[in-house]
Amino acid sequence: MPRERSARESVTARWTVRAATLGLALVGALLLARGVAASNAAVGLSEASRDALAIPRWLYVATGGAAIGASALLAGFVTDRGFVERVHGWRRDLSAGGRGRTLATAVGAIVGLVLLALVVYRGIAGPQLSTINFAVVVVFAGGRAGLTMAAYAVGNAWPALNPARTLSSRLPNGFLTYPDRLGRWPAAAGILLLVWIETTTGVTDTPRTLATFAAAYVALSVVGAVLVGGDAWFRNVDPVATFFRFYGRVAPLAWEGGRLRASLPAMRLVEIDERSESVAGQSEPGGDARTAAEGTAATDGSGTTRQRLVTGLGDVAVAVALVWELTFSGFVTTEQGAATVRAVASVGLPPMLVYAALFLGGFAAFYGAYLTAAHVSVRRVLTTRTPRELAVAFAPPLVVVAAGYHLAHYFAFFLSLSPSLTAVLADPLSAPTNPIVLTLPAWVSALNIAFVLGGHLVAIWVAHSIAYRLFPSRLQAIRSQYPFVFVMIGYTVASLWLISLPTATPAFLG
Repeated sequence: MPRERSARESVTARWTVRAATLGLALVGALLLARGVAASNAAVGLSEASRDALAIPRWLYVATGGAAIGASALLAGFVTDRGFVERVHGWRRDLSAGGRGRTLATAVGAIVGLVLLALVVYRGIAGPQLSTINFAVVVVFAGGRAGLTMAAYAVGNAWPALNPARTLSSRLPNGFLTYPDRLGRWPAAAGILLLVWIETTTGVTDTPRTLATFAAAYVALSVVGAVLVGGDAWFRNVDPVATFFRFYGRVAPLAWEGGRLRASLPAMRLVEIDERSESVAGQSEPGGDARTAAEGTAATDGSGTTRQRLVTGLGDVAVAVALVWELTFSGFVTTEQGAATVRAVASVGLPPMLVYAALFLGGFAAFYGAYLTAAHVSVRRVLTTRTPRELAVAFAPPLVVVAAGYHLAHYFAFFLSLSPSLTAVLADPLSAPTNPIVLTLPAWVSALNIAFVLGGHLVAIWVAHSIAYRLFPSRLQAIRSQYPFVFVMIGYTVASLWLISLPTATPAFLG
């Protein structure tokens, strides 16, 4: 009888937590579903205003953070390792590749080269109005928004489209050896640099500037790939290729072992190689080379081995950068962000210095908060694993968080500009005489909340699965997640606050 009563109480407790979580999520959705929309850096293409929230912003933000925290507690009740393994290990083969993949790759290469040529040509020779210029619309509406959403929602097509890879693969390469000690830090720095250029240089509304940057970027990528080899360059240095590869790991479709394989969304991010546990702790805490403890491949639960996404602190920096770049671009394109920059600059500081301090300081704060969570987690679970190991292991969920942010920032933007994108692609050599920008219904803005919260909920499940592959003890697996979930809640609160603010042209940049 005592055992039966204990079992009934346990079941009751679980359902109570589930009901509380569902209640919080529903309340959050109701509170957040009015008058909010996300901003993006491409303000030269979209100047839509939005209404203020009709509820206290603190309640709006706190409810979203509470929903994320409650979901983490709920995940802690899922302790069946077999069930967790089945979820992230589910796979279905859709195609054996072969001729179909070869043909698709060839077509993608041609399309990528043609688009590059048109971006450069129309950016220089076309009308210098951002809303109708082929280069601006295709790069930002088509690439920054549409192709990125396709990368994490369907699969990563950039390796086939990448014109720099197509050109460099036809040339002799590999004259120098890429130093492994650099890891993925060059790509992380490159992503931050591209975001800085996008935000501060006017490429979003100056077609000639955008065309010049595009041509210079491809030329630099070709030279780099020739020097150190295409694989080393595009995996470690090239920021755009790294950007799409990280987002592509969230997608349900991918080529693995020569086959097109379907999985549950984001489950390919659960990549802890259980075979490495016997040598865990042998890596140097400060290095970024791929060591035996980290490995270069991971099993996915179905026996397939693939290259791991995150192998060092440089990869952690990339994951954090994907989260921070959307937070930064969202902040500087709000009325509050513009007012903050003006207030700081009013004391005599150069505006660009203010932007640089905000940009780099914010990234350092996000990165530092994540590393702090790794140190706290090690102390909480009393493990022999190092903070660096946990930081590397728990970084993939941040990519899911970033995907939710990106969808919230760019979904409505992409929909509103889809007619313009269709028009310039249908007739790239002439500008549309009457460009159409869709006015979206108010309920579309409510989707932004679902995107942000949904990304965080999936990220928590990914972290839960990773923890169960890291630790043999259930208690260790559950407790190790809490510091990282706390950081995720902080990211959630910041993102929910940003998408509740009205947009504005960035100060001193408009």
